[in-house]
Amino acid sequence: MSVKVILYILVSILVIWTLDCININKIFKKNKVLQARVFYLLLALSFIYLITNFIWDFFLSSKII
Repeated sequence: MSVKVILYILVSILVIWTLDCININKIFKKNKVLQARVFYLLLALSFIYLITNFIWDFFLSSKII
């Protein structure tokens, strides 16, 4: 397994754990559960992608790996 895949897995766990503290039910209208779940999924995927690529680029530019 490559280092980037392991990094994606670790960041995924961290992002989902941190997004769990947000009460998204108060942000959305009532009876819009599916839309709230899709938003939560897209938000999590976006954060996972951005954070993983930031860490990967940081390590590549600093020549740590």
